[in-house]
Amino acid sequence: MITIKDKTFVPFLEPAKLEKRIIELADQLDKNYQDKNPLFIVVLKGAFLFAAELFKHIQIPCEVTFVRLSSYQNMESSGRVKQIIGLEEDVQDRHVVIVEDIVDTGLTMAQLTAQLSQKGAASVEIATLLHKPDALREDVNIRYLGFEIENRFVVGFGLDYEEQGRNLAGVFVLSEATEPERRTAQSDKATK
Repeated sequence: MITIKDKTFVPFLEPAKLEKRIIELADQLDKNYQDKNPLFIVVLKGAFLFAAELFKHIQIPCEVTFVRLSSYQNMESSGRVKQIIGLEEDVQDRHVVIVEDIVDTGLTMAQLTAQLSQKGAASVEIATLLHKPDALREDVNIRYLGFEIENRFVVGFGLDYEEQGRNLAGVFVLSEATEPERRTAQSDKATK
C-alpha cells in the first residue's frame, strides 16, 4: 500500500507481470513489422516507461518520436484533447504505431489516429499497456494490448496522480477504502 498526496493505492500489476507481457508485445511487433521500418509515436508523459521497456525488446529497424497530448484534469478525462507538442516527422506512406500508457475514453487515440491518417500514413495501429473498455466513449481499434482492466484509477509505471507516482515500478490501483464517495455516487445514479 502506498499513499500519493491524499489517496491510497494498492498493488495491481507487479513488475514481473508487466515485463513478461511487454516482451510478448515486442515479439508481435517484430513479426508484424518485419521489413517495414515502422515509426513509433510515443505519447508523453505517461507512456515513457512502457515505451522504454518495449524498445529494449524490439529487434526490427524502426524510428521513434514523441508527442504530448492531454485530456486529463486531476483524476478524470476532461473530454477535450489538447495537443501540447506536435508531430514533426513526415508520416506519409509510413507504418505508424502509437505507443500509449492507457486507453480509457478513447478520445485521445481517436483524434491522434485520425490526424495521422489525414497526413497520409500507410497504416496506424495502437499499442497500449492498459485499456479500460468500460470507460470507452470513442470507438478505437487496439491491436497491441498489454492488459484490459476495470474502470478504476491506476498509477505507476508512467501513470500519475497529479504528476506523482509515475516512477513506481508496478501499477497500483486506488484502494477501495478510499473510494466510498465514488461507490455512493454510482449507487445514487442506479436508483434514479
